[in-house]
Amino acid sequence: MEKTAISIDKATLELLEKAKNDKVETAWDRKSALKVPCGFGSAGVCCRNCAMGPCRVSPVPGKGVSRGICGATADVIVSRNFARMVAAGTAAHSDHGRSIALALYRTREDGNIKIKDEEKLKKSADRFNVETEGRNKYDIAHDVAKEGLHDFGRQLGEVNLPPSLPEKRKEIWKKLGVYPRAIDREVTAIMHSTHMGCNADAENMIKMSMRCSLADGWLGSYMGTEFSDIMYGTPHSVDTEANLGVLEKNSVNVVLHGHEPILSESIVQAASDPELIDLAKSVGADGINLCGMCCTGNEISMRHGIKIAGNFMQQELAVVTGAVDALIVDVQCIMPALAKLSQSYHTKFITTSPKAHIEDSIYIELDEESPLDSAKKILKEAILNFKNRDQSKVMIPQLKSNAIVGYSVEEILNKLDKVVNTEIGPMQTVKPLADVITSGVLRGAAAVVGCNNPKTIQDYNHIETIKGLIANDVIVVVTGCAAQAAAKYGLLQKEAVKYAGPGLATVCKLVDIPPVLHMGSCVDISRILDLVGRVANQLGSDLNDLPVVGVAPEWMSEKAVAIATYVVSSGIDVWLGVVPPVTGGPEVVDILTNKIEDWVGAKFFIETDPKKAVEQILSRMNEKRKKIGI
Repeated sequence: MEKTAISIDKATLELLEKAKNDKVETAWDRKSALKVPCGFGSAGVCCRNCAMGPCRVSPVPGKGVSRGICGATADVIVSRNFARMVAAGTAAHSDHGRSIALALYRTREDGNIKIKDEEKLKKSADRFNVETEGRNKYDIAHDVAKEGLHDFGRQLGEVNLPPSLPEKRKEIWKKLGVYPRAIDREVTAIMHSTHMGCNADAENMIKMSMRCSLADGWLGSYMGTEFSDIMYGTPHSVDTEANLGVLEKNSVNVVLHGHEPILSESIVQAASDPELIDLAKSVGADGINLCGMCCTGNEISMRHGIKIAGNFMQQELAVVTGAVDALIVDVQCIMPALAKLSQSYHTKFITTSPKAHIEDSIYIELDEESPLDSAKKILKEAILNFKNRDQSKVMIPQLKSNAIVGYSVEEILNKLDKVVNTEIGPMQTVKPLADVITSGVLRGAAAVVGCNNPKTIQDYNHIETIKGLIANDVIVVVTGCAAQAAAKYGLLQKEAVKYAGPGLATVCKLVDIPPVLHMGSCVDISRILDLVGRVANQLGSDLNDLPVVGVAPEWMSEKAVAIATYVVSSGIDVWLGVVPPVTGGPEVVDILTNKIEDWVGAKFFIETDPKKAVEQILSRMNEKRKKIGI
């Protein structure tokens, strides 16, 4: 695998050359044009929270201006900026969860969206204390949705946290004062406290960030995953393909990009409509070829086996192929540049969400009451655009890899059940997984997650981290763009066991799984929390006792900051491969990389070299194992 200054993905490199020849710009061009990034912004010491500034204080203690006009120090400014990133990330993920909860409330027997996993619905009902005996499943679903929605704006009483969360962890949060009260309340609290004239204590600001992030991971994102499974089906392992080679020369190519599965599931359903299939053939196409991009790609791939076109940094390159008839999006991680870029080709760039209007796009709002009707209208636009394709501009890279996706918690436990007689009882089905860790067959487990970032070499940090870990008997689970990187390089195939250490290889062959397990989109990190929580409960321990880590080698979004914060606050160490904008606040850096461990038993590690990060992770896992005697 040849390392270049931009990407290790050959399809990406081919299309960047085509983009250059076509005289269109991409994110890499825009990054180059920006030259050296602002040092104050990179260090997190620029404050624009009122109109007296902006104030830029020195990131070097003792040098330059040390306080803003109001008197805020570097650490106060950095902690406020960090908190606002967490609040924005929590809002994004949890608003996704809210949309899913509202969709669950709208389910009905004769509606577009139905209940597919009744067993999971009943488990969720039990969590929310909703009666199920003798009741219609849609009545149950509506009550579950209402109870879930209460936890967004709850003012009194405690929120409904999942049963897999260890009681020991709850007590830590309560003692520390970071136990989440309600999703919207925590976001609002941060926005209020970071307003001019409010919180000016860095330590307290970080604790507020922790509490807000926990409302994301264990509430908003958790509901987004749980309720999606109820409506669209809990994923099970399925074969697919990944990379831009999945586009087809003589089919109507539709790329679905974004995050909320309401849009993508409706498009998938519409694509099987005989009238639309006939329409595609009538315009000269072989059929309709749906492909996914970013987290929407993960959502539809793990439930339907639909092919993955690529990850975040490839969204523009899909258009550059000249073969995409429509790029259909909803929310999050969508580059506004797609609107202008699409005008250089025949691609219709279609936005669908009132939360994400983009100038110069074609806006067709998804009707949440009748999403299938909207989906058919949108898909018809794509089909009729096929005849406008300029074949002289088409270049589809002949690069794609096979992958197995869809390892929900339930699927992982199903795989274990096939080879091990598990005990009967609550939380006992994870015993085989706990056993292979405590016995030393596996050194530990790592979640490699997150985005692409043009500050790094695309996919390089993901792949080097994953390969380094599995070679040392660490089983890896992946979500988001990291999952798509793993898919593109063949690491989600069973044959990837050749990269695994002897212990992990034995487990993979016995259970018949790849050494890297695809667990879904970025909200599905809640699946990882759920699984680790179950193992901790099985062992009678807390999450921070386990040799488990989180790694975000190429993160870029505010959602990633919220995720990393709730993972650390849950007791799991996190490695970041891109330096966050906190270096201008020495107290904040000390809290995040040192002091926070005294509070929650875990901390942040910042390491831009993936090979060094792997060494640190293995050392940390060995410390954890020794500490608990395994």
